[in-house]
Amino acid sequence: MYARWMRRLIEPFRRSIRNKLMLTMIVLAVAPIIAITALAAENNRRSMEEEVISTTLSNMKWTGIHLGSQFAQLNNLIYTVLISPHLSDYLANAEEQNLSSQFTSQRNIIDTLTNLFYSAGNHVIGVELYLKDYNKLFTIHASSSDIASLQAVPPAYKLLFDQNRDFTVTTDRKDPGRFELIRSINRFENQEKLGAVALQIRWGMLDQTLNLLRRGAEDTVIIASADGQILYQPSGIAPSPVILSRVAGTGEAQGYFRADHEYVFYSTIDPVGLKLITVLPTSFINESAMNTMKFGLIVGAISVAVAVLLAVLLAWRLATPIVRLARSVQGFGMMKERGPRPSYRVDEIGLLEMKLDQMAHRIREHIKNEYMITLEKKSAELKALQAQINPHFLQNTLQMIGSMLFMNSPSDSYGVLRSLSDMFRYIIREPDDLAPLRAELKHLSDYMLIQQQRFAARLSYSLEVDEAALTSLIPKLSLQPIVENAFFHGLEPKEGAWELKVEVTCREGDTVIHIIDNGIGIEADRLAGLRRSLEGRDSSRTSGERIGLGNVAARTRMHFGSRYGLELSSRHGQGTIVTLTIPQERNEMKHDQGAGGG
Repeated sequence: MYARWMRRLIEPFRRSIRNKLMLTMIVLAVAPIIAITALAAENNRRSMEEEVISTTLSNMKWTGIHLGSQFAQLNNLIYTVLISPHLSDYLANAEEQNLSSQFTSQRNIIDTLTNLFYSAGNHVIGVELYLKDYNKLFTIHASSSDIASLQAVPPAYKLLFDQNRDFTVTTDRKDPGRFELIRSINRFENQEKLGAVALQIRWGMLDQTLNLLRRGAEDTVIIASADGQILYQPSGIAPSPVILSRVAGTGEAQGYFRADHEYVFYSTIDPVGLKLITVLPTSFINESAMNTMKFGLIVGAISVAVAVLLAVLLAWRLATPIVRLARSVQGFGMMKERGPRPSYRVDEIGLLEMKLDQMAHRIREHIKNEYMITLEKKSAELKALQAQINPHFLQNTLQMIGSMLFMNSPSDSYGVLRSLSDMFRYIIREPDDLAPLRAELKHLSDYMLIQQQRFAARLSYSLEVDEAALTSLIPKLSLQPIVENAFFHGLEPKEGAWELKVEVTCREGDTVIHIIDNGIGIEADRLAGLRRSLEGRDSSRTSGERIGLGNVAARTRMHFGSRYGLELSSRHGQGTIVTLTIPQERNEMKHDQGAGGG
């Protein structure tokens, strides 16, 4: 039954070229629209993801610094009590003083705490001073002040003493909207805990700073303790204990990771050691992609309807002459056959194949030869078009120039702008695929000047050139892609200082260019695969958004022959050497290659 229905479905297309052509054109019209819509949505999601991650990490860094500054100011307020001469006198002489002197000393301490309270601002709602040896608790609030003699150590201070810590930050259990910053009073000689000073503070004093991290109604901003306990959460849904435990267990001061349904960013707040956590749901990033998909579906549906209509009309008009031709060719039966190939088709095209096989064979051979020549030319043009400035490099350069306009002298900013302008001029205004090595090195120097401005503190660059090699011709935009790959794959993943060296020498009639870096190197298995690809003919091979080494190698072989091209040597963890070999003094090849279509 299934086979019978399949035959009925396929039969109209087997016996009619019209139906085949209609179906093919409909598929060719509809498939690209669907693919482009899906690809646009995914690219938009990835771009949004990269922007959100970069921006959030930057905001986390600066917000953490600002929060640290606020906590440092609170610490400074406490230090005004710790260094108070009234506190020192009381600790030194409390047991020897009479009642009148004790009253005066305590009154002085109350005055000191009162001054701190009124100078601290509206967010500080209370100040306490606890003295362990005397079991005295001095308390200051907006409407009252008190001195109490206690029978036991208050829980908050007991935690500080038991853990032998210099300070703690804890949320008030009765009022989650405020917290206590407690700092111990230590004896100078042996750091013995004599007591502590506590500030009772509203968490709201940090809201304005935390709002810098808010990107939507669904995100969550948290201040947590070093062990992952939530201290303050102004909004959002609390993350799972697993996420908090993972944040607490990381040894990094700042970073992020992706959980099942959210992105989690974290940063350490110095000097108190608290964790600043931001949780963004993946729906925030996917929202833009979904909007693109919705508009794409609307446009795609309209485009599909129009494409189907045009495909049917066009297929009908194209197939009608073929049908008439097939009927006309039936009169050619008396012509002498020259070994026709058997045809297994039963439609009009099958008849054409059988009657015109000899002529098609000769034409096919001619077309094949012409096609291969044209394909080589088009491939060369494609490779030249692929050689363009990496958009991420351009974005980073423009951002750096913006920063330099505020921080550096005009001459420094102009130098970078001039180098970037020369790079574009070299790419756009030089029409030939071959360029003098002198011009190629100038383009590389412009690129490296920009990189040295970006990574001045880490990058060391040197160039050694044999003057006799400067007139050699080289495929345009060969060196800068190699150096860019050295940055992306070798130097950027490496910690510490970067070293990049370019050496140009002449050897036995050839020009040899070494590009040496001290990056992370290449593992043996991957190095073997890269060497095999450099020996092949896959000239369109690229690496992400950058021109691959295979592209440079293929263009070099295309212009100068198989004995020229790229060699690669590397050891994992010890750097990489890329060697490019080209002929020396090949100025005459510029005209020869043009005559040959290369």
